[in-house]
This record gives sequence, C-alpha cells and structure tokens, in this order.
Amino acid sequence: MSTALIIVDIQNDYFPNGKMELSNPEKAAANASDVLKWFRQNNSDHIFHVKHIASDPGLGFFLPDTEGAEIHEAVSPLEHESIITKHAPNSFLNTELESRLKDKGVTKVVVAGMMTHMCIDATVRAAVDLGFETTLIEDACATTDLSYQGKTVPAEQVHYAFVGALNGMYANVVSTEDFLQQEANTN
Repeated sequence: MSTALIIVDIQNDYFPNGKMELSNPEKAAANASDVLKWFRQNNSDHIFHVKHIASDPGLGFFLPDTEGAEIHEAVSPLEHESIITKHAPNSFLNTELESRLKDKGVTKVVVAGMMTHMCIDATVRAAVDLGFETTLIEDACATTDLSYQGKTVPAEQVHYAFVGALNGMYANVVSTEDFLQQEANTN
C-alpha cells in the first residue's frame, strides 16, 4: 500500500500578525514539520502541500499574491513536492489532488494542517468518501475559538470535538509521537 502526506493550509495568515490567527499554530506547525521530515526520509515522492487561495476577497485572508497566503516556513515545500491550490475547504473539491494521488497508486493518506473545524474536517471526510484509508495527526492541526448565539467555544474544545467526531468512522486519529512511533515499529 502506498501512503501520502497531505499538509493542508499551514499558511502565514494563521500565525501571529496574520489576518486569521489561530490558537497555537506554531505547535501544530512544528508537529507537522516532524511528520513532513519523516515522509521526506521514507516516502518523499508522496508529499502534497495544499494551499488555500481566497476566490472571494470578502474572506479577508489567504488573498492572492499576499505573504499571508504563502505556505509557512515550518513546512515549506521542496522543489519536487506537489503543491495543490484550492478555493474551498475540501482539498479535493475542484482540484487535481484525487487524480494525483491515484496516479501515484496512493491508497492511504496522512492529513495534518489547519483549521481543524473547517478544512481538515472537510478534507478528511472527502478522503474517506473517495476511498482513501485516512490517518489524522491531531496535534499537527490547529483551530480557533468559535462563537454562536453569544456563546464562545474555546479553540481547544472545538479541536477535540472535531477530531473526536472524525476518530473511528472517518479516520485513525493519532498524535505526532504515536504516528512516528508506529512507523518506526513497522519499518
């Protein structure tokens, strides 16, 4: 079985001084970087960086041709690594991600990135719907506080609610440490 890494939207606007700062993006990016290093050493032709570019300037972040839309330095793509540009939360919607994965014979995907409650949720669910066995590296993801009807849900609760919902039916949800340990034991 062939496994690919999909790093979703770890872009500058999600970091301090960005237009949509998340809760603890540095920690998530550092963990994603550790997983990326493992893939570079063990499976380097199966790395996909997904970059969201806003098609509607009203979004306010990830605007075309801005520094905020650039992939963060913690997970900067190497020249030979694939970059997929998307305009919606689902990394597969109207992109070539699915066909590129299938062209490489990929049957399993490992997902990390931002935001847990939006693009990660949409991408993981789509990956499973398309037939990919999916692992989510939960501590390589970040999100933000959400508000509804005057109530604020802290980012940590948002994060765990979404990864909890994905765990089992949609994905094998693991920490960076557990993922790297499992891979060390199988190689």
